[in-house]
Amino acid sequence: MIPEDAPISETLGHFFRRFHVGRLLKPAGITKQGGENPSRLLQFLLALVFTQRNFYRTLIRDDPDTPKKDTVYRFLASPRYNWRRLLLMTSVAIAQGLGTLVSPDLDAVFIVDDSLCDRSRSQKVELLARVYDHGEHVYRKGCRLLMLGWSDGTTFLPAAFSLLSSEQATNRLQPADPRIDKRTVGYRRRRESWQKSPDVGLQLLGEAHAAGLKARYVLFDSWFAFPRLLRQIVQDRNLPVGAMVKAMKTIRYTYAGQRYTLTELYAHVQKRPGKARILAVAAVQLESQDGSQSVQLVFVRDRRRGSKKWLALITTDTTLSADEVIRLYGKRWDIGVSS
Repeated sequence: MIPEDAPISETLGHFFRRFHVGRLLKPAGITKQGGENPSRLLQFLLALVFTQRNFYRTLIRDDPDTPKKDTVYRFLASPRYNWRRLLLMTSVAIAQGLGTLVSPDLDAVFIVDDSLCDRSRSQKVELLARVYDHGEHVYRKGCRLLMLGWSDGTTFLPAAFSLLSSEQATNRLQPADPRIDKRTVGYRRRRESWQKSPDVGLQLLGEAHAAGLKARYVLFDSWFAFPRLLRQIVQDRNLPVGAMVKAMKTIRYTYAGQRYTLTELYAHVQKRPGKARILAVAAVQLESQDGSQSVQLVFVRDRRRGSKKWLALITTDTTLSADEVIRLYGKRWDIGVSS
């Protein structure tokens, strides 16, 4: 155990040794290309982040231990380095280390979420795009950060990520750099940025599973809660899903032999009496073009918008109680606090 007031360089060195981060660099394609050790370069850059120091101001101090500017820039710009794989392998190592520290009763979950990276002032950023801001309901210049997280309810780990431009060419304001070697991971990431976020989310789940990161559920918010994605995760990844759903006229639920929208369904299901937090529970079939999926809906009171407003949670694990569904979905907020 290192002291809480230890220098950041000592803390990072301890972390790198404990989780053998230096050994993970080569499998991620991060190898020595010049005179500087890549592990030392990475520790230096992380130290800048955690101490909120500026690289330029560090350079002008003329410290002999500071790496050269060109060395750092080449290190950060290399299209051959698989940073996502390095992050994933590091998260696997940490999660395995936590195995002896947490209760086996805790349900580990994957959390899929995206957030806007606003670049309103940018003009020439590669793959700059017009992306939709779900919070403000407007289009902005920038990209979207799609994140796959892992949580056991106590610890949150960022497992994988992808920067997304836009699948529509008309919304992409800048092209990809044509000089990037098509054999590199950098080129594959640029191609990936044109895909839809649900498709990339499935890919991230597959990579995490292949790397040995285990979870019992997949959680996401209403922007991903579409029938096709729910069915694909259950069928392809064999993982139950928990999510919030929004009322959409195009999505139908079969209940007691009749097909309803979410709003219509809430009007038909039996409500619990009084001012209960859980308003109603319904076992339904979620309809899609690919077929149907057995799901459970839990309607809860939305106290932020008034006593008569409600929110709906959905899960493909129909064995869970309503309280367990709410507790499970509560873990999704770990990614919002950590991002």
